[in-house]
Amino acid sequence: MRIAVISYHTCPLATLGGKDAGGMNVYVRDLSTYLGRKGIQLDVFTRSQDEHVPHVLHDLGFGNRVVHITAGAEYPLPRPELACFVPEFADRILEFTNKKNLTYDLIHSHYWMSGLAAEKLAETWQIPIIQMFHTLGKLKQKIAQNAEEAEGDYRINGEIRVMSLVDKIIASTSTEKAQLADLYDANPNKIEIISPGVDLSRFYPIPPDEAKDFVGISLEKKMLLFVGRIEPLKGIKTLLRAIGYLQENGDFEKDLCLAVIGGDLADRDGNESEEMRILNQLRDEYGLGEMVTFLGKQNQDSLPYYYSAAEMVIMPSHYESFGMVALEAMACGTPVIASLVGGLIHLVEDGVTGYHVPVEDPVALSERISGLLRDKNLRYRMGHDAFAFAQKFDWNNITDRIIQIYRELLDLPTE
Repeated sequence: MRIAVISYHTCPLATLGGKDAGGMNVYVRDLSTYLGRKGIQLDVFTRSQDEHVPHVLHDLGFGNRVVHITAGAEYPLPRPELACFVPEFADRILEFTNKKNLTYDLIHSHYWMSGLAAEKLAETWQIPIIQMFHTLGKLKQKIAQNAEEAEGDYRINGEIRVMSLVDKIIASTSTEKAQLADLYDANPNKIEIISPGVDLSRFYPIPPDEAKDFVGISLEKKMLLFVGRIEPLKGIKTLLRAIGYLQENGDFEKDLCLAVIGGDLADRDGNESEEMRILNQLRDEYGLGEMVTFLGKQNQDSLPYYYSAAEMVIMPSHYESFGMVALEAMACGTPVIASLVGGLIHLVEDGVTGYHVPVEDPVALSERISGLLRDKNLRYRMGHDAFAFAQKFDWNNITDRIIQIYRELLDLPTE
């Protein structure tokens, strides 16, 4: 079996935490790697965003490739502009595959623009398409706080088209399946619920003293951790305000710190990025001083150390289709405080593996942080239960379910 994986706007090899590098990158990379381990051959096609990166890389192992396809300028582009180059992207894939005389059994596409590219490829190759959206434009429209954050009709129309043409849609949770059906009138018979997985060989508990030594803090420090892209829907402003409330109480000022992983510390010209300018402004506005450290993008190999060094991971998101960060943190034995939205509803069990808090409620968030900081035994129990819960999401098991869907689509006997 050979699969063409389409991940148009995000490369699975990208360093996490940038504007377009997050859970989807991890999903595509890990699923591709585990498929390779199970004997599935594949090529991941993604748009080239750096002319200095080789166009073909074998970093996934098992003879599988990441192919950077030139479509438009080879640097990051705004989403609306990216959509204009989808036809060129599909044409360039066909040129690459024709040159190498490659054939595929099916297409697995990620995000709506990849689905549009897959349409032409599937017509040419006469093979089925499996689609995963990862996020939905109509849900982002609902939570947008201004016109700049709102998704355009071009995306909604694109998503509707993709839903109508693909053979199967994979939803992360039952909530996402309901959203696809209710908001887009997607055919429920097309939708299969298969959650993302977690790489348990990478994410596991590291002794706190060793983890804190790695990240460079003393054993006495109590570190709170945020991991994610720096954008309004991730709720970073709510988190900083909640930390401000904690500092106003004065109980944890000396031994408390917040580490923020994500965002670009500098722009392409080497100057302070707009993301960091806004974060530094908020830090000053709330009087947090050196309590908060912005670490920018980090290699994923370092994340288990940060998760294990943290007392808790905080996800005050306005929207999360799934919430890979929560799952990774729990696999490292760290409790999670998360907004009651999207996939986080299913991942975090309130009072057991962490807490749920209302969206944009810094007071409620600060109270949950404070309570968990004060109770070491509770943190240990929640961390233990979080670790046990995360074991259910072993990528080995998730990949087997994906392969089963592949085989059903191809009318092959299931194993």
